[in-house]
Amino acid sequence: MAVTPQCVVALTWTLKDTLGDELDTLDEPVEFLVGGSDLLGKIEEALQGHVPGDTLELHLEPLDAFGDYDDQLLFLEPRGRFPEALEEGMGFEGLPPGCNPAAPRDRLFFVSDIYPDHVVLDGNHPLAGIAIRIKLKLHAVREATEDEIGRGTLGTGFFRTQLDVTDPAQSPPVPPTLH
Repeated sequence: MAVTPQCVVALTWTLKDTLGDELDTLDEPVEFLVGGSDLLGKIEEALQGHVPGDTLELHLEPLDAFGDYDDQLLFLEPRGRFPEALEEGMGFEGLPPGCNPAAPRDRLFFVSDIYPDHVVLDGNHPLAGIAIRIKLKLHAVREATEDEIGRGTLGTGFFRTQLDVTDPAQSPPVPPTLH
């Protein structure tokens, strides 16, 4: 089966910056919904018509990848509002209760700096502002189920910082990883 506008694909990849430094590797195939919110639009476009076994190499500018870096998505919050076990790179679905009410409630925030009294949270994707090169291998293609199409995602969030939850402040921390 070839990739169609609404199907499920199993992919592996190697993601590099434009200098050739490796940013991420996905060694075991992971399924993504094409036609939902799992993949970047340019990746979905490039996959159309391809079949299992095909490989693709793409160069994506920030606008087509993880967006430009937005310094308006940086927030300095009191250290006491966060768990004792806090590490740089740790992610949170939204900000904890009592934090800046101007912060978007539907984003993933990553801890960028920890100070004795404050924590700096960044709502940008960790790869925002970076042009990327991605080498994809297509391992499998199948029809999406009605349930998968209805949800619009298989829940694979590597390419997203927007959340599909109504109250992210009640969600547990996201592990500090890119995929």
